[in-house]
Amino acid sequence: MTAIRALFNSLPILTIIYLLPLAAVAVIALIPGENKKAIKTVSLLFSAAAFVLSLLLFFAYDYHAGGFQFVERAAWIPALGVSYFMAVTGINVTLVLLTGVIILAGVLASWGVEERTKEFFILLLTLTTGVFGVFMAYNLFLFFLFYEIAVLPMYLLIGIWGTGPKESSAMKLTLYLMAGSALIVAGLLGLYFASGLRTFDMDLLLNATFSRSFQITFFPVFFVGFGILAALWPFHTWSPDGHASAPTAVSMLHAGVLMKLGAYGCLVVAVWLLPAGAKFWLPVVALLTLVNIVYGSLGAVAQRDLKFIVAYSSVSHMGIVLLGIAAMNSVAFSGAVLQMFSHGVMTGLFFGLVGMVYGRAHTRIVTEMGGLAKVMPALAAFFVLTGLTSLGLPGTSGFVAEITVFLGAFKTYPVLTVIAITGIVITAFYVLKLVQTAFFGPLNPHLALLKDANAAELAALSLLMLFILAVGFYPYYIMNVIHSSVLPIALKLGAA
Repeated sequence: MTAIRALFNSLPILTIIYLLPLAAVAVIALIPGENKKAIKTVSLLFSAAAFVLSLLLFFAYDYHAGGFQFVERAAWIPALGVSYFMAVTGINVTLVLLTGVIILAGVLASWGVEERTKEFFILLLTLTTGVFGVFMAYNLFLFFLFYEIAVLPMYLLIGIWGTGPKESSAMKLTLYLMAGSALIVAGLLGLYFASGLRTFDMDLLLNATFSRSFQITFFPVFFVGFGILAALWPFHTWSPDGHASAPTAVSMLHAGVLMKLGAYGCLVVAVWLLPAGAKFWLPVVALLTLVNIVYGSLGAVAQRDLKFIVAYSSVSHMGIVLLGIAAMNSVAFSGAVLQMFSHGVMTGLFFGLVGMVYGRAHTRIVTEMGGLAKVMPALAAFFVLTGLTSLGLPGTSGFVAEITVFLGAFKTYPVLTVIAITGIVITAFYVLKLVQTAFFGPLNPHLALLKDANAAELAALSLLMLFILAVGFYPYYIMNVIHSSVLPIALKLGAA
């Protein structure tokens, strides 16, 4: 890895990674729309390249040294304090890897898209460029620019290629996220002027002195603004509708990485920059996350639509991420970031599976299924393993992430943590019931001729499952990478 680290330090590697999807967009724009195979092949090749580079970047990160690495910096609009400042720490290098994994799996899972294929992949890859950029930018102006690039294509992707009440779902999602963006802009302007530095660079703002009253006032502005995208209760209602109406790859990216943009912003912007505000407000946030965890699980129990079950499950699991952030210590922070990664891979796998089942059975209603394991054994096996990850089975990434969050949270909120753990029991109930009803028991005669996963689908599912099991069996390396960068945030809060 030393040679790769040296090579990456000599290259603008972060710029290369986030420009790869954009380069794919430029190439696809030149391909005639009727040449769908070429469009998909270009998307796959560029996504695979971004994945490989993000994987190498993750292992090239020196967690012993910690801090900002692979820094790229240049003046952009110096009069306004806007610079081109890209870097990674142990937190976002993990999320860059997550993005690389999800986009490659999403392209493979979208191999069957035939309607307006060219436009679909252009929007999907543009969204991916924005996500990569958010996880690399440390100038907050640039951060917000990428944030909007990541969010805005969702409206068209759901409104055009979605199912069910797709137009209203797309509009609801967009309005909620724009409201969050308005709060973020207000917070950024507050930081810019209150710091007295006239800069948006994070490393400079981290050393600025903000009054306690300013922090208490602006912390909820940032946390709610980002928390809307992270499905913080009660601002989560856009999420189930958006997930249920989105096409498969969009659901995978939406739940897999877009929701993580919100949690990432909560931790890296709100908590790190405004520690006094964090200590004042995070106990309140912890109470809200408790509702996320338990209510989300109960909401999943009440659903009969596969996508709604997974969507409410995502609300619950994102509650665990936010509980880890609210706990204010390095163990809980490490668990929160690992849960972002684990949940991203797991929920990407879940939504991929739901899309594949729906594409064959033409129904998402669980009670209309039955015995699918007899005709789709591979899909059934992946569904069972993903469900076990969701309920935190040892040996999967879900167990490592959740136990780390709960250990850290118990140090700060022992009673709330015990209540939150009941969400795991509820999750076990609805996951096992879902698997039993849809995949086992008597085979529904109307589904007897369905086919199992094809090669592209198996490749997507296997890629995601590989990371679930790798982190589950050997979490040591990723935990070291993450902990090296959450520790300074915890120390700024007076914890460790």
